[in-house]
Amino acid sequence: MSGNGTTAGDDPLQTAVWRLRSRACWADAAALLPAGTAAGSAQRAALLVERCLYTEQGWQEAEDALRTAEALAHSDEERGAAACERGHLAYAATVHRVRDRVDEARAALGRAAALIPPGAPARALLDFRRGLLAENLTRAPQAARAAYRRAHTAAAEHSDTLLLSFTWRHLAGLALRDGELAEARRGFAESLRIREELGYLVGTAPALASLADAETEPEASRLREEARRLHRLLGGVPTWLTRHLTPPAATA
Repeated sequence: MSGNGTTAGDDPLQTAVWRLRSRACWADAAALLPAGTAAGSAQRAALLVERCLYTEQGWQEAEDALRTAEALAHSDEERGAAACERGHLAYAATVHRVRDRVDEARAALGRAAALIPPGAPARALLDFRRGLLAENLTRAPQAARAAYRRAHTAAAEHSDTLLLSFTWRHLAGLALRDGELAEARRGFAESLRIREELGYLVGTAPALASLADAETEPEASRLREEARRLHRLLGGVPTWLTRHLTPPAATA
């Protein structure tokens, strides 16, 4: 989930991985990465875990990739990154009701917190994922907001632009729940702007739909229709967005 998109000075391999990832081609992106290295296996696992979250498929492949990454991790930083992905996979399985793994998610993210020192770049992503757990599984919005804010600050400090698009969106979602429409619109609009600038296509439809929820008509309908168009273009990914974008059935 973390990343900055592509620039002219990027490594060609990472540029290719980003372009495939942003177009929902996670397996193709993972296939480009070198096997047998801690860095390559960790990135491959992260891509395949992200595919599970967006498509609700590929669970065993992600599990296998994660075990490889865990086996190849030697430093605290590498072990912490693997634990963060372990927690994210358990979170995804729970939120998509594949299997209740909330205790595993909590334990893995706690282990990651013990291994990743405060101020390290990876800490921002960890804090964001702890916010997801608090918001969506333990139903603790105040804890989620605090975690998202820590992640937001750290992502800005480390110029993790893609992660900023996620923290903007989730902080805006909490603001919308509290009826703070102006704050929600600002956050959703910032998230959408970043994703469009980065070319993060797979995340643009959710950003459009979220902004629509905070807007009034006719702008809300225009945004939702654009989200539907992009969602269809990407083959219905993310799968969980389908229910959100399906128009209500007509009543007699």
